[in-house]
Amino acid sequence: MLSYETHNNQKVVSIRVRYNQLIIDRLKSVTSTRWSASMNCWYITEDEFKLNLFFEQFRDIAYIDYSALKNTQNNQPIPEPKHSPHYDHRQQIKVPDEYVEKLEQKRYSKSTIKSYTAYFKDFMHYFPDRDLDSIEKDEVNGYILYLIRSKKISESQQNQRINAIKFYYEKVLGLNREVYDIERPRQKRELPRVLSEAEIVRILDATENIKHKALIATIYSAGLRRSELIGLRKEDVDFDKRIIYIRGAKGRKDRISILSEATAILLEAYMKSFSPNYWMFEGSDRKQYSGVSISRVVKAGAAKAGISKRVTPHMLRHSFATHLLEQGVDIRYIQTLLGHESSITTDIYTHVSKKSLANIKSPLDRIIDDNKLNYNNLK
Repeated sequence: MLSYETHNNQKVVSIRVRYNQLIIDRLKSVTSTRWSASMNCWYITEDEFKLNLFFEQFRDIAYIDYSALKNTQNNQPIPEPKHSPHYDHRQQIKVPDEYVEKLEQKRYSKSTIKSYTAYFKDFMHYFPDRDLDSIEKDEVNGYILYLIRSKKISESQQNQRINAIKFYYEKVLGLNREVYDIERPRQKRELPRVLSEAEIVRILDATENIKHKALIATIYSAGLRRSELIGLRKEDVDFDKRIIYIRGAKGRKDRISILSEATAILLEAYMKSFSPNYWMFEGSDRKQYSGVSISRVVKAGAAKAGISKRVTPHMLRHSFATHLLEQGVDIRYIQTLLGHESSITTDIYTHVSKKSLANIKSPLDRIIDDNKLNYNNLK
């Protein structure tokens, strides 16, 4: 049961639920909920609460009574949560066993398997009374065109849906690739959104929690993806060699990146205070830190620093690459540090000069040196 309340002079949404470990684990892992002993319930600050998102996160394990939220304090109705009725068929449709087995054999990530399976169920739902082996190329093209016109799918989702269909015909059935060579959308080449060096310093300076400060510094100073930070283990950080090992990154490839001296100091201080067990950054239950929590930490740091634009973890990665280029580091080394398979992906950050990997200095350390800051003051 959800309702509006005031807690510690702050507007919150209270969450009252009968004891259920599954629901409690979900509350801890996918939302920014906190436990209040005085209210004897969980709660989320009103600013962080999104009903549609909350509904989607819990609709599979709980009945949600949000009737008390239907009118805000100014008596304006809030939007009803989306039930996604167009995808209810996914609960009833079962993809061929060999489809999932082949995905697992090819060692596709869990998120990719989940997406491919969902999209292939949609494809099967579109042709309910057809033998999948009999569907022709033109019919597949017609299905994709239907999704573009009626569902307004994005270009990236169009590509994923095509790949999910092609995987069945090419990898599971072993048919010729050219038969199902569906025309792809031309990818947009948008310039990455980056932060200035001064904004990076402001965010770190405004973030008082040592764990959050170390988290932000690690993403930025090593150019990590959010998923790579989540999968970072304590043993993957080599303090002596000043190296971070990134294992099973995008494309299931391992790589190394640089460990900034400033970040090393922050990580050591954080580890001393929080004593992480296995993962470098853990939640309260000692499991991996959630992606949602990482995004909120970065967003909160930017807000405290007075940065009005929307800041994401990936912006820190973009900023890492951009600042290295401005430092004069060769694009080929930046490509290696970022884990890009093709230099074309890295070219978006601009042009290059020549440096050796051994001489590359993390932009965080350079910023600190340029501003004559003390590493130990970061603690």
